[in-house]
Amino acid sequence: MKKTIIAGTAALSLVLLSGAAAADGMVYSGFPVTVKGYSGKKTTSVSYGGQIARHALHDSLKKLVGKGNGKPNPALKAQMMAYFSGKDAGRKIVAPATKGKFAVKQTEVDSLSKGKNLAGKTYKAAVAGMPNGMTGPELVAFWIDKASSAKKGFDAANGYDYGQLISKFIMGAVSYNQAVDGYLDEYLSATKKPNDKPYSKGAAYTGKEHAWDEAFGYFGTPAHTLKLTPKQVYDIAKQRDVAAADMNRDGKVDLKTEMTFGPAYYAAGFDASVYDKGNSTSYLHTIAKAFLDGRKLLAAAKGEKLTDAQRATLMGHAKTISDNWEKVLAEATFKYAGSVYKDMVKLKTITDAKGDPAKAFRAYAKHWGELKGFSLALQAGKNNLGETATRLNRMIGAGPLLLNASQVVDIDSKGNYVRDQGPEWGEYMLHMAKVQKLLIDRFGVKARNNDVTGDMKALSDALGGKASAEND
Repeated sequence: MKKTIIAGTAALSLVLLSGAAAADGMVYSGFPVTVKGYSGKKTTSVSYGGQIARHALHDSLKKLVGKGNGKPNPALKAQMMAYFSGKDAGRKIVAPATKGKFAVKQTEVDSLSKGKNLAGKTYKAAVAGMPNGMTGPELVAFWIDKASSAKKGFDAANGYDYGQLISKFIMGAVSYNQAVDGYLDEYLSATKKPNDKPYSKGAAYTGKEHAWDEAFGYFGTPAHTLKLTPKQVYDIAKQRDVAAADMNRDGKVDLKTEMTFGPAYYAAGFDASVYDKGNSTSYLHTIAKAFLDGRKLLAAAKGEKLTDAQRATLMGHAKTISDNWEKVLAEATFKYAGSVYKDMVKLKTITDAKGDPAKAFRAYAKHWGELKGFSLALQAGKNNLGETATRLNRMIGAGPLLLNASQVVDIDSKGNYVRDQGPEWGEYMLHMAKVQKLLIDRFGVKARNNDVTGDMKALSDALGGKASAEND
């Protein structure tokens, strides 16, 4: 019954939003130029093409990671690095690309924004959750090097799915970090990029307008998100709802304004999942509305310096965005901890029956890569997670527990993985449930996809209290 009520409400809201009276003010576009003395040809101050270019670079890089043949491939490595750290013109958009009726307007990265890369915007601090204290750019480059020699991006010997590790980490180390620790934080100070001056000489947008737009671009949601349901936004990312994506009805999906990328895709996914269960969330529309409300405030300031009251309101919208975006990453970490747990149950059943675990192990490695990538992404925000980060890193470890009960624990000076004896199978399963419990306690996650916390007591009892060390 609840499913019907929620779905019906969403449908009614969509009908109301699609009416002419409600159309204005529901789309993140068309805000006027407010820069005093602007003499250029721009008619709108909205601009976030650079961020969309980085989403396209991310999607393309992820696609390329799966091209390896299991042997060292310098050409593939160079191609992947061109999408990570390069800035050269002529890079094709490998993904998202036209797929059947889902026609994508742009085919080259430079048509979104010229000279952009991912490495320059990747989290610069040391990544505590992996060995050797590599910085964000160093870690991604290390994984790219390993992926170039792996078959379809999969390292079976160590259980690494490089496509998932790279993709999920970049969602946090680039998009989340840049938005919440930069544009929605220090860029909102009274002195940095003020609203009564252009962002840069000759720009059609003020300092605060462009900083806000760039944060919105990193979230990666269609400009008309508030006129869509979470499921529609989710399906746009999957390239299976061109009608919902094509806002201007030109028959093509404009990546700048009509496409869904990683961060918004996951927010929409958790919200859409409430139609099948009782834990209601609204991350997507909460974040999109806060972005739109903040942009309306800036337009209303008409190129004047923000008052203390205006800036306080803007910072309130920024906090709403940051808090909910953090919860989305926590929800993703929670979901994949549950996936890993369920994969381990399947693997135990298969191995106990002396069956072939190859297919189940591949799924396990994929889900572990998503778990690890998102757990590291969660740590790339402006909040120091302290003990929470330490516990996550210890319980998840530097690599998945392998079928021979070993686990990667280090990386030597030559870049080779070092494995050692890991915890017992049941102990590592308990760690996954403990990860979920920690995320509930620390972040208040509500969607709770793949919740396995109900198994904690039985697992702990079966282990006789031996599972308290948490990989430390």
